[in-house]
Amino acid sequence: MDSSKEQSALEIVKRLVEKGYQALYAGGYVRDMLLGTGGAGDIDIATNATPTTVASLFPQVIGVGEHFGVMVVLKRGMPFEVAAFRSDIGIHDGRHPKKVTYTDAQHDALRRDFTINGMFFDPIAGRIYDYVSGRKDLGKKIIRAIGNARLRFDEDYLRLIRAIRFAARLDFAIEPDTWAALKEKAEGITRISPERILKEFDAILTGAHPGRALTLLAESGLLKLLLPEVAALAGVEQPPEFHPEGDVFAHTVKTLSLLDKPSRIEAWSALLHDIGKPGTKTVSDRIRFSNHQRLGADMAVRALLRLKAPNQLIEGVHACVDNHMNFMNVRNMRLSTLKKFLSRPTFEDEMELHRADCLASHGDISNYHFLREKQREIPVDEVKPPPLLTGKDLIALGFSPGPVFRKILGEAYDAQLEGKTNAKEEAIKWVKVYYPENSLL
Repeated sequence: MDSSKEQSALEIVKRLVEKGYQALYAGGYVRDMLLGTGGAGDIDIATNATPTTVASLFPQVIGVGEHFGVMVVLKRGMPFEVAAFRSDIGIHDGRHPKKVTYTDAQHDALRRDFTINGMFFDPIAGRIYDYVSGRKDLGKKIIRAIGNARLRFDEDYLRLIRAIRFAARLDFAIEPDTWAALKEKAEGITRISPERILKEFDAILTGAHPGRALTLLAESGLLKLLLPEVAALAGVEQPPEFHPEGDVFAHTVKTLSLLDKPSRIEAWSALLHDIGKPGTKTVSDRIRFSNHQRLGADMAVRALLRLKAPNQLIEGVHACVDNHMNFMNVRNMRLSTLKKFLSRPTFEDEMELHRADCLASHGDISNYHFLREKQREIPVDEVKPPPLLTGKDLIALGFSPGPVFRKILGEAYDAQLEGKTNAKEEAIKWVKVYYPENSLL
């Protein structure tokens, strides 16, 4: 944990305690501290001070959820959520309670999601407050809902996905009654906003053990509700000589598991790279999925739009999925084509997808190493140099602006990438040779 963050959180707690209030670290920080995996996460603070009191004690406060007793205190430019101990009464919409009442730490713990997230820590006294046997479940490596599991999920259906995220990240089992309730309540996930679901998926896919999370999402029934395109991969057979790992779903699980600290684009691309296979499957001499990357790229865009993903993610995933089969051709590419391949904006994301994709199937990553070698061989400034010719140069040569410009400039740039022209004069000479004036009439 960043020492400045810990120091700032401690100062907030001390300020509240000095004024006669109880203030404790809550939730994930306490869990990770006990597991010895604390790091860059947030430090949330729970207190018996009201939001009004919190606002009066600190110079920089933002009311992000005052109705639910939640304020954000800014300390050294860092935000800390300071929430009043509360009890939730009733269920409003599968996300919010009908109303809240302020209470003490014990009753606050009882309204939280899972036992491992329901503990408090007093950083001044160095004392753990555990009213829900969270420490015991940490020892057992169990994800268990606090109290009535069905009620906990009804209070906020996003907890359905969170249970799976914690189980995957921590490599814990989900307690049987909690798992049964999760499956029973799966339909409730459709009441959660796409933005909140996307955020949970981001955490799952870029976190530890995403393949296990995907399996749990499928077994729970959540996957077919949220990403039916991915759920449809189960049972789609593949040619065993190329895919000894099994069907397309098994391959996707394995691909996700083999990613190395993936970016957001890499993770989503791995999840969605083969969703075009069910719609393109044919059987002739063997099972084939011709052009599944094209269909899959379009399907990936639709899936991410449904989740209200940002354009940068959508465009990056589309590029990765659409291009992932081109890696088989890299050794036969012309130098100009290879340079363009190396200069793609998503090249590094595509490389990580290719590496994991191959290791999850036939295991041959020789093309990956070939491309890394080409990166070392070709100077960076030669991979995507500025063009020697522009439209103005063509006009000066007597060409009239029009569709032919793009063709000439594209071929001239290829000649430049091939090393056939190395200066503007050579590029102009190339145009005169290959596009004499009467050839365009």
